[in-house]
Amino acid sequence: MTLTPAKLDELKETARHLRIDVLKMLTLAGSGHTGGSLSAVDIITALYFHKMRHDPQNPRWDERDRFILSKGHGGPALYAALSKAGYFDRRHLWQLRQAGGILQGHPFSRSTPGLECTSGSLGQGLSIANGIALACKLTKKSCQIYVLLGDGEIQEGQVWEAAMSAAHHKLDNICAIVDNNGLQIDGSVDGIKSLNPIAPRWRAFGWETREIDGHDLKQIIQALDPADKVKGKPQMIVAHTIKGKGVSFMEGKVGYHGVAPTREELKRALPELGASIEAESLL
Repeated sequence: MTLTPAKLDELKETARHLRIDVLKMLTLAGSGHTGGSLSAVDIITALYFHKMRHDPQNPRWDERDRFILSKGHGGPALYAALSKAGYFDRRHLWQLRQAGGILQGHPFSRSTPGLECTSGSLGQGLSIANGIALACKLTKKSCQIYVLLGDGEIQEGQVWEAAMSAAHHKLDNICAIVDNNGLQIDGSVDGIKSLNPIAPRWRAFGWETREIDGHDLKQIIQALDPADKVKGKPQMIVAHTIKGKGVSFMEGKVGYHGVAPTREELKRALPELGASIEAESLL
């Protein structure tokens, strides 16, 4: 799909609305992960509203592209996108983390339409992607498998076993993306266990690797498009992002890793995203 200026503007507007929904659903829930949900919004927007082949009316379509949110604590960003894409009614967003609701704190595929797998136990998503990618090759399906990892998550050893396996099996139908916001639950990624330089490490494991600004939708799409064409090796996009992106007092703050906004913070945040507490009522 060609990225026209009008389409780019539409994607930016979609990302803005998804951020508003993320903040509202987390405020209503009173718990959840704000910072890493907001940092992933632009990547998820580019995938679901420009790049991926998928059908909300037929979620199990055999030829669909697949998305795995390995950093499952960013689930609110994915839920907002799935709702906007038409997988379920928006009213479910306001029941995040509620007993009996379809949206759990971390993605649970048995309750949420449009999810490929349950995730959130960090380090496992790339292994799941490998299995799906191998199955697609064996059944000759031309599907792309996208997986979003957190930078703190890739401290997990299983990620690197999966990285080796993907390269060994030449899984060129996998495109992994690291949400490189530099912060994890206990502080800075560099301070806890440095992963830098990230891109050369993946390259050394046999991956085709690119680095981008993870909030520049044009750059995200320009990195995703060539990933379909490289043959014989998996693709890695290191997306440099900002935790809490879109809300000035949350940006780059580790304290918003696993904390939901209060109602007062929501009132402060919404005008920064071009909304008001009156227009965006809490239902």
